[in-house]
Amino acid sequence: MSGVWVFKNGVVRLVENPAAESLDGSRQSSNTRRKVLVHTPSNEVITSYAVLEHKLWSLGWERYYEDPSLLQFHKRSTVHLISLPKDFNKFKSIHMYDIVVKNRNVFEVRDV
Repeated sequence: MSGVWVFKNGVVRLVENPAAESLDGSRQSSNTRRKVLVHTPSNEVITSYAVLEHKLWSLGWERYYEDPSLLQFHKRSTVHLISLPKDFNKFKSIHMYDIVVKNRNVFEVRDV
């Protein structure tokens, strides 16, 4: 684990790429690279929740309607639950990696 530990407002957090993020926590867009979720069998970039839902459904994932503030998917054969923000614009790399871990060899995260 590399980076810089930053203490602000009583919270300590690790900034893994200090060149891309200022010490006050704001992003510096000129140095950051956007990440995208890619469906590897088709080499298709996931551009919406509709596309993602179709891909997950084909892998056996079902919509889970327990929390109306989240978009959730559950796979019956596992205990896994994928929870995503309702707004696709808030879909971040942490959500992408959650999908990748739970669907090995089907999705990957790439820098663009």
